[in-house]
Amino acid sequence: MTITAAAVQFNVTQGDVDANLAYVRQALARVAGQGANLAVLPEMWSSGFAYKNLNELALRTPGIVDELLELSARHKLVIVGSMPEPNGDKVFNSVFLVDNGRLAGIYRKMHIFSFLGEDRAFNGGDSWLLADTSIGKIGVIICYDLRFPELSRRLALEGAQVLCVPAQWPKPRQEHWRTLIRARAMENQFFVVSCNACGLIGKLDFFGMSMIINPKGDVIEDAGESECEILAELDMQTMTDWRAQIPCFKDRKPEYY
Repeated sequence: MTITAAAVQFNVTQGDVDANLAYVRQALARVAGQGANLAVLPEMWSSGFAYKNLNELALRTPGIVDELLELSARHKLVIVGSMPEPNGDKVFNSVFLVDNGRLAGIYRKMHIFSFLGEDRAFNGGDSWLLADTSIGKIGVIICYDLRFPELSRRLALEGAQVLCVPAQWPKPRQEHWRTLIRARAMENQFFVVSCNACGLIGKLDFFGMSMIINPKGDVIEDAGESECEILAELDMQTMTDWRAQIPCFKDRKPEYY
């Protein structure tokens, strides 16, 4: 099976749900018009990390999910991207994975980036997501989760074919971003579709560099630093062939570690 994956890299307008949603509507139509089956959006794409009114902005999320369901059915897309989800006096940073008009799963960001104070506004999730979709088995992690390889490995062991990574990963840590994304693809021998925000958001500068990586760790597409959409074909047979050639999973010794 071959699918066409897209990453929709854009400058998220902090606190302006309507502006971000308008951009995403148009971007999804563009990538669908180019044959995309899978579209990955940035982390917190609907609102950004607008901490002062994040709980209020989170109340918009159920309505946005309804619209994503309609857009995914219209464009025949699997859509991945995180938004604030109401949860008591805090929120979750949640991916609502939609598949051709169906909610295929919810992943709540497990690892909360305390360095930038995310723990003051967000609750962490406690379960991983591997969704059986119309285009294959899709695993999801969010941004800081990249630094915890155990989560990606669990998804690979459970059968993930594609790992989707919505992010808002700021400068100056772009080399960490590039290295970690490629490492997750190499060590797990699956495709990775990452989508980072770009431009100035609040006081932070985001470098983009959304990438689509093959199971060998090669960069198929790199978005650079400006708003754009990148697309690439993911041929699942190449993953199967590479895993047969370098049988890392067969050669594991989990009983010793």
